[in-house]
Amino acid sequence: MNAPDNFQNSQSRYADVKSPSAPAPSSFLQGLNSELAFTQDASGQYLSFYWQYAQQYNLTNEQVIGTPLHKTFCPTAIEAYQEQLQRILERRVPESCIHSFSYREQSFTFELVISPILQVDGKAKTVLVMGHLLPEASAPKAIEPFVPLSLDPSQKLLTQISRKIRRTLDLETIWQQTVDSLGKALEVSRCILCSYKLGREEVKVEAEYCQDAFESMLGKLLQLKSRPYLAQALLIHEPVVITQIPESQFQEQSVLVVSTSDKGEPNGLISLQQCDRHRQWSESEIELVRELAEQVGTAISHATLYKELEVAREQAEAASRLKSEFLANTTHELRTPLNGIICSLKLIIDGMVDTSEEQQEFLNDAHHSALHLLDIINDILDIAKIEAGKMELELNPVRLDELVEAVHNFTNNQAQQKNLSLTTELPATYDDVILFGNYQRLLQVMLNLTGNAIKFTHEGGVTISAEVIRKKVNFQNQELPGMVKVRVADTGIGVSLEDQAKLFQTFSQVDGERTRQYGGTGLGLTISQKLVETMGGVVNFYSMGEGLGSTVTFTVHLYQEPVMITSQSTDSIDLLNV
Repeated sequence: MNAPDNFQNSQSRYADVKSPSAPAPSSFLQGLNSELAFTQDASGQYLSFYWQYAQQYNLTNEQVIGTPLHKTFCPTAIEAYQEQLQRILERRVPESCIHSFSYREQSFTFELVISPILQVDGKAKTVLVMGHLLPEASAPKAIEPFVPLSLDPSQKLLTQISRKIRRTLDLETIWQQTVDSLGKALEVSRCILCSYKLGREEVKVEAEYCQDAFESMLGKLLQLKSRPYLAQALLIHEPVVITQIPESQFQEQSVLVVSTSDKGEPNGLISLQQCDRHRQWSESEIELVRELAEQVGTAISHATLYKELEVAREQAEAASRLKSEFLANTTHELRTPLNGIICSLKLIIDGMVDTSEEQQEFLNDAHHSALHLLDIINDILDIAKIEAGKMELELNPVRLDELVEAVHNFTNNQAQQKNLSLTTELPATYDDVILFGNYQRLLQVMLNLTGNAIKFTHEGGVTISAEVIRKKVNFQNQELPGMVKVRVADTGIGVSLEDQAKLFQTFSQVDGERTRQYGGTGLGLTISQKLVETMGGVVNFYSMGEGLGSTVTFTVHLYQEPVMITSQSTDSIDLLNV
């Protein structure tokens, strides 16, 4: 069926306007029955021009067409005018407005309608502007700024919300202001904003606008698999519209959801939900949510970065403070044995010693202080190696009984001086329990843990025990039969629950006053943890609170599985002995 002649004529008349390379002739513009009509490209350059009163002001088409905008019939607020052109071309939505134009020191104020000219592919690169001169602007007058005539309600709402979220770098405020503004403006049952991290299978509802009649979703984790439209919105970066949802846990019947993103990476979801009826979402609502999501995504990214920087700054300040405290305590710890060495030797050098026995006593004190000083320096060197990632250990078979015996021999005298019991309990086995570790470092760990237990215990005692855990594990490309869990338990002063998290932090001490009272650098647990982890084990600390004692456990791999002595085996042995 052929189209009517008048339709074909109108199509042919507009064909000239659609192409930016083919300016509309003034006869066509004059035929629009508008006082002022012209076409422009995205930069504002005139492609064609007609004004009914142009001759009265000696304004010709040659002076306008093809001339840069700022050198001819130019909008007073040129930047605002060009921004408006860009917005109209991007959104492909006409706008009405008032603009003042200047020409040869004269000003003319027009009421205008600016419309995008769509090409065959649906894109817009040029605009058609039509309008008329306002009566009060017919005579020369002062240049006036751009004044909107009637702002699109959606654009006005978008501007209001954008202004709010740009005023803050607080993430929670951005989330809440977004859902409150959108939920109220679009009169939805519920509006939620979810946070999202790349690769996750769920999103979390961080903020919500919800009418009283409906259940809250705030704080819920929403699985993407059970809500495929959420996953789709994250994938395509475009609004997803669901007009009918048959059944839903939270009563939503119609949903409009779009992802927020920054630099192409999604960082959240905005979901508008209608729970009391099925709703047809309008194009203006969809476009509003799309444009807002872009701005919210950027705001979320900036706020998140700011929050991360704040956390990093606080952590850096805390680390600096801890290192300063550590340095002060360590300096004191180094000075104490060094003073002991200097004083003992000075007395001998100055001849203040009367007998050889007294001289030997001073030499022993100096030697003891030197060994203590060496231990402190070794701790500092160890933590430096650990911090630099240069701690490498050679692992070999180690007998558990030899290790525990060495620890008992080294620390038993210390326990006896405080009237404490020091007991050891080994697993009941027919053969030796062989560990897979580094003997010197395992000895260092056990001496650290046992020494701490004795130091912080005033009555009762310390117990060293071990338990075989048979469970095949892979470590350093070889299969091992299991591990041994070593426990060092004491009846000492204990640690409060809130302070236990600080125990394994480098340079951190639970109580500076306590450290000064008992001595030490506070590095023992940290070094022990790092050494055990290097050998493939785990360190844990347990205490029910202050005054309730402490237990530290660590695991180390088995080199070979021992033959355990069960209760039945014990009974059989007893019968044989009888």
